[in-house]
Amino acid sequence: MKTWLWISWLIASVIGATWFANTLMFSEDKSTLLIGEATHGHHQIELACSSCHTDPFGGKEILQNACLNCHEQELTDAFDSHPKKKFTDPRNADLIEVIDARYCVSCHTEHKESFTHPMGLTLPEDYCFHCHEDIGEERPSHKDLAFDSCASAGCHNFHDNRALYEAFLLEHANEPWLLEIAQLSEKNHASLNAKPDAPATPDPTLALSYPSMHDEWDRSKHAQAGVACQHCHQSDSMDENWLEKPGVAVCQGCHDREAEGFLSGKHGMRLAESVRSAIELEAVRPADGRLTFHENALETVHGCNSCHSAHEFNPQKAATESCLNCHADEHSMAFLDSPHGVLWQQEIDGEIAPGEGVSCATCHMPRIENTHRGTTVVHVEHNQNATLRPNEKMIRPVCMQCHGLAFSIDALADENLIRTNFSGKPELHIPSIDWSVERDKR
Repeated sequence: MKTWLWISWLIASVIGATWFANTLMFSEDKSTLLIGEATHGHHQIELACSSCHTDPFGGKEILQNACLNCHEQELTDAFDSHPKKKFTDPRNADLIEVIDARYCVSCHTEHKESFTHPMGLTLPEDYCFHCHEDIGEERPSHKDLAFDSCASAGCHNFHDNRALYEAFLLEHANEPWLLEIAQLSEKNHASLNAKPDAPATPDPTLALSYPSMHDEWDRSKHAQAGVACQHCHQSDSMDENWLEKPGVAVCQGCHDREAEGFLSGKHGMRLAESVRSAIELEAVRPADGRLTFHENALETVHGCNSCHSAHEFNPQKAATESCLNCHADEHSMAFLDSPHGVLWQQEIDGEIAPGEGVSCATCHMPRIENTHRGTTVVHVEHNQNATLRPNEKMIRPVCMQCHGLAFSIDALADENLIRTNFSGKPELHIPSIDWSVERDKR
C-alpha cells in the first residue's frame, strides 16, 4: 500500500513540476502563477511578469531596479523627501531595522490587494510613528495628532512635498480663495516637429473617394496646420504603401511628448509594456479598469483615436466629451453641473475666451510650458499619473493657476467636495498653513 502511495506522490510531483516548468518557460498565459491581485497602479500589466521580475532568482535589488525603471524620474521630479541616501546615512542605521526604506518593496508589496491602501501602500497607515514618535514634543502643534493622519491632504507626503513644505506654505499663506482666472497657453509643440518634405495637401482622389472623412479633416486642426492624409497614412512621403489604421507610433512622429505621456499613463501603459518587455498585451479597455465606466464603452480599445476621433481631431471635444464617454464615477458625472463645467460650457458657447474654461483635461492633462533652444514650447501632459493621487500633486501645476494655496489644500482634502466635482466650498479646514505662520512668528 505504501509503495502505491509513494508511486502516486512521485507521479503527481512529476506532473506538477512539468506543468509549472512549461507555464514558467513557454506559456504566454502566466495568470495561474499569480499569488494575488496586483495593485490599482499595476493590475494592467500583472501578466507581464518579467517587467518586474527580470531575474527569477533575484532579490530586493532586482525588484528595486524594476521599480526605478518606471518611477525614478517621478521621484527625481518630486525632489523625493525620503531619498535612499537618507537611510544609507550611518546616523539613521537604527531606522531601517524597523522599515528598510531603502527599498520600495518594504512599503509597496505587490499582490497583496486585500490589505493594500491608496497609493499602493501595504504598511499600516501609522507607519510614520516608527521614525517620528517624538514629534509631539518637538512641535507642540502636533501633540496628540494620530500618526495615521500624517499623509492627509495638506500635511505630509512621503515622497512628494513640493506644495507642502513650510517655506512654500508661508509664501502663499494670505492668498484669496479665487485668483485671477488663468488662460491656457496655446499648444505649439507638435508644429515644431512637422515634416517639411511631406505633402501639404491631400490627394484629390482621396477627397473624392472619402468625402465625409475629407470634410471632417477639412474642419480640423490638422487641416489648418497643413497635415494631410499622407502624413499619417504613409510612413514616408515616397512610400506608396497605405497604412489603413495608423497607431500611436505614427502620431508619435509629431506628438512625441504627448505620446510619451500617454504611454506612461493609465491609458497607454499596456502598449508601452508590450514594447519594453516583448510580451504582447492588448491595449487597455474600460472593462479592464477598476473604476466605474459606462456600459456601452467597456470594450473601447484605448489609443490616440479613442479620444481624438480619426479625422476630426477636435481638441475641444477630446478635452471633456471623450472623457465622459467612458468615465461614469461620481466625480466625472458631476462635472457638467459643477462651476468648472459651467465655465467649460461658456467657452464652448463663445461667452468667454478660448482657454478660460475648465475642462477635464485642464486639470488632469494640463498644458506644460518649457523652453527649448530659446523657444517657448507648450505641450499637453497626457500622463494622468502626474495629476491624480496623491491629490496634492495637483496643487502647484493645476489648482494654483486659479485658486489660493489654502483653498486648494482644503478642497483636495474634502472627499465629498471631490465627489461633487468641487460644487461649493470646503467643509473642513487643514491647519498646516496656520501652524506654519504661528511657528514663523515664534
